[in-house]
Amino acid sequence: MKRIIPIVLLALTMASCGNKKKAQEKTPVEEVVPVVQVSTANLEVVTQESTYSSTVQAFAVNNIAPQSSGRIQKINVDVGSFVSKGQVLAEMDAVQLEQAGLQLSNTKTELDRLKQLYSEGGVSQSDYEAAELQYKVAKSTYDNLQENTLLRSPIYGVVTARNYDKGDMYTMGQPIFTVQQIVPVKILVGVSEADYTKVKVGDKVSLTVDALPGETFEGKVNRLYPTMDETTHTFNAEVLVQNSNRKIRPGMFARVTITFGSQQAVVVPDNAIVKMQGSGQRSAFIVEDGQAIEKVVTLGKHFDGKYALMSGLQGGEQVVVKGQNSLRNGIKVQVTE
Repeated sequence: MKRIIPIVLLALTMASCGNKKKAQEKTPVEEVVPVVQVSTANLEVVTQESTYSSTVQAFAVNNIAPQSSGRIQKINVDVGSFVSKGQVLAEMDAVQLEQAGLQLSNTKTELDRLKQLYSEGGVSQSDYEAAELQYKVAKSTYDNLQENTLLRSPIYGVVTARNYDKGDMYTMGQPIFTVQQIVPVKILVGVSEADYTKVKVGDKVSLTVDALPGETFEGKVNRLYPTMDETTHTFNAEVLVQNSNRKIRPGMFARVTITFGSQQAVVVPDNAIVKMQGSGQRSAFIVEDGQAIEKVVTLGKHFDGKYALMSGLQGGEQVVVKGQNSLRNGIKVQVTE
């Protein structure tokens, strides 16, 4: 009798489980249809532009120094001084210049005397030409010494370095001054290979610099370099900015936007774009016949909370802008306002 009771209990338990399983199999599982919001992918005329980062450079840089060593007699400017073209920045020891000046004066007097005699037939042509040559040599020597005694700026610019003081002996190491022309300034922009055919000399650009937040400056493409970097697949475009107010200085970090014109493109809200997991691809879901269809897209310009697409959509599609995170390709969806 003791053995019969456990067997009966086991049979009852198995029968109960079987009944529950049959009941579960008979209960239908309702499919959850995601609710989404959509927006129309419109065709719009979009300005084509790209933004590049670079560093501002002086338009020209001149290192001011004499041709040979010598004593510095006078310093006329300092770092930060704005100088004009031809302005004397420093004066070297003038002993050799004074000697050359006397020699030039003497040869000029002798040439004038022989010229008079030559016109009267008092000296030969060879003697006159020898005196004329001697004068030209003395004049060339004097001009060279004057240029290397009175050190002038060859450009309009600002003194950015001074490496000697008055009385120092210039030893042909560092230059005495460095002068940089900052009106205008230039920026070398590494333009991508994909934009090679789009950039032209004279194209207008806009730029901002981190040191001057909130300000935008205008410039133009001044020169295109003829070769492309085989590693980065970029080529240099020289951008010129007039900088008449001298706000922009060499060394500042700049962001340059080059405009290539405009063209028609499919535009969608930026919240329609989904990053595909495990890759750098981007996609968007569109709704067709009550189903969500995933489309791989290529992003272009981002502006005003929207993306211009380079590929992926044709325009006119209903693009999911809310609720797409729970979607998969081909799933049924319900569109709501």
